[in-house]
Amino acid sequence: MPTTITPNLWFDDNAEDAANFYVSLFPNSRITAKTPYTEAGPGTAGETMTVAFELDGNRFVGINGGDEGWKFNEAISFSIGCQTQEELDHYWDALTEGGEEMPCGWVRDRFGLVWQVVPAGIEELFADPDRERATRAMKAMYGMRKLDIDELRRAADAVPAA
Repeated sequence: MPTTITPNLWFDDNAEDAANFYVSLFPNSRITAKTPYTEAGPGTAGETMTVAFELDGNRFVGINGGDEGWKFNEAISFSIGCQTQEELDHYWDALTEGGEEMPCGWVRDRFGLVWQVVPAGIEELFADPDRERATRAMKAMYGMRKLDIDELRRAADAVPAA
């Protein structure tokens, strides 16, 4: 029997706005279902309780929980592996609009969700058998907010900054 694991994201009251934003940002994405609250509550009957959506084939559910005491934090983040600097810039710019830049390619978006906007393959760079090369790349990353793919490669290769 196959098991499906779907992240459920708790929003106060803007799960549908968040889902619409994420769907507009990522390719091959869509809203798949909305479930309204009933008269049983705890939300207002007819208003969205949950919104199911897919981001480039990955399933998520947003719930309007209504409890302002539950907030997203860095303990859970979603990583976006970007092939090019242009792609990385696209996601960074969209997610930081109304959000917060964080160190090392991390960002908190306007809904409070935390993302890592990173070059695809960054793990291999940091796991390079040449530990000095890996260390130089990691040190360069620690000095950045939005990651610069070329600068990470130059640092790894000990090439002076342009």
